[in-house]
Parts: sequence; C-alpha cells; structure tokens
Amino acid sequence: MNPKRPGAQRAPRAVSPGRGAIARRWLAAVWIAAAAGCSHPALRPTPPDADLPRWRVLSGPGGGPVSWEEMIAGLRSARVVYIGETHTRPAHHELQLDILRELVSADPAGWSLGLEMFDRSYQPVLDAWSRGELTEGEFLRRTHWYANWRYDFGLYRAVLEFARDRRLPLHGLNIPFHIPPKIRVGGTEHLAAAEKAFLPAEIDLSVEAHRRFAEAVFARHDFRDRVRFEDFYLVQCVWDEAMAETVAGRLGTGRMVVLAGNGHIQYAYGIPERAFRRNGLPFRTVYALSPGEEVPPGIADYVVAER
Repeated sequence: MNPKRPGAQRAPRAVSPGRGAIARRWLAAVWIAAAAGCSHPALRPTPPDADLPRWRVLSGPGGGPVSWEEMIAGLRSARVVYIGETHTRPAHHELQLDILRELVSADPAGWSLGLEMFDRSYQPVLDAWSRGELTEGEFLRRTHWYANWRYDFGLYRAVLEFARDRRLPLHGLNIPFHIPPKIRVGGTEHLAAAEKAFLPAEIDLSVEAHRRFAEAVFARHDFRDRVRFEDFYLVQCVWDEAMAETVAGRLGTGRMVVLAGNGHIQYAYGIPERAFRRNGLPFRTVYALSPGEEVPPGIADYVVAER
C-alpha cells in the first residue's frame, strides 16, 4: 500500500454527492455504475456472527478480512484519516465515533476534526463549541444547522459532544451552502465578489475518468436545459477542492480526521487526492458500507460494515 496515496488507482471513480434528492439519486447511480463497470468481484459483508465484534472490516484494495486492530494501526500511520458516511445512517456515525475514540486515545493532543457539515464562515462558532462555551441550543442556532445541513442533529450529537469533551479543534471544511446551487445554474463568473472569496484557489477539472463518470451520471437526469454539464461538473470539483484546500490549510503539524459523505472520499478522488496534491501528506480512507450494498475493490483503504 503506497504510504502517500493509499488506495489510489485507476478503477472507476465516483462523483462526490451533493445534498438533497438529486444528489442522493446521483450517488446511487454512481455506485451502480461502478459495480457494473468493475471486472473484479464486488466487496460485500459476510454473514453476521454473534460472537464477533460489531464491525466487519475488509481491505479495500484486496477484499480480504482485516481485524479492527489492524485497521486502527493503519489509520494511525496517516496524517489525515477520511471516514465516509451515508448522512442518514446512524450506524455510520457510530462507526466514525468508534474510530475517532481509538485514534484520540492513543494521541489525545494530536488530532483535530474536519467536518463537511459546516462551512468556513462558522469557524468562530466551532471554536467556541470546542472550548465548551456553548449549549447545544446555542450551537444549533449560531450554526444555522437546520437551514444549512438540515439532517437530524441527533445523528451527529455523539461525535460533536465527544469533540467538545476532549477539546478537539473542529474545522468547517465547506463553502456556504447557497453557493453551489448558483454555480450549478450559472457558473462562477456571475457570483458576487463575497461569494467568489470562498472559491478554492485551484480547481482541477482535468481528471478524465472523473469527467467521463460525471457525464454518464448527467445523462441520466432531465435538467430541461436549465443546467449545462460544464457547470454541473464544475460545482462538484469546487466542492471537493474547497474542502481539500481547508484540510491542507488547517492541518498544521497535527493530524486530522475528516468526516464527509462517502462520495467525497471514495476512490480518494474527491477530497483526499486534492488535499494530497496540496500538502503531500499520507492519508487513509474508510468507506462505510450500508446493508445490502456492494462496492468494487479499491473504493477505499478499508471498507467497514455493521455485523
């Protein structure tokens, strides 16, 4: 496994998901297309065994079983650990917390937490939460949680409480949520100056496999001429480049766990490789598998399912 670019390969790679119904359909289509286009057997969970631990871990590249302890050791060797999720699945958030606990227990002062769920403008609020200065109600109001992220806060409560209790630094990775829809229908040139200030300095649109994948997904949707493909593709790259830029810029000399949708980390093609391009630091990826889901080999360094 390459210590700098673990899991990176030229298998079909997935477009990062957005939010809302279109994004969920998009990601589902991506998984189907990836599975159909891969010549290797799909990775799938093995039958549960009541005597075994809660989580089943598979090697992403090879598909063979990996112990929980082996995975944690591998993650500890990285400077950035990306853990995916399906936003509405409680088990995925519980997995993230279990991994975070393991990593922080071995190095309490060395880790911070990067979050797709918040944009950069909320950094002062995240800092106040980490210092233990806010109640949950104050935090929800000041981050405009239900105007921005909108998912049930109960899904994220345990992770955020753990971060607060351990005084882990939090990093809002995203750009303001009102900007991507504007890019999707009008590109970046018509954004206001204040909105353009949130755009990443570098936006790589040259990954041909990614572009072809996005073209196939775009073709499945009827946008009734409201959306051009180039804008559709641009907004996905802006999303990932902006979060990668924040990861690279906020990492410093420490280490970071990044929590984001599976589509932002699968095949290392969204945030991980784009952050690596900026800082060259080793990373690992964990894909959180859903019940009944099958994914191609190489989708991440580790694939984890609930027993």
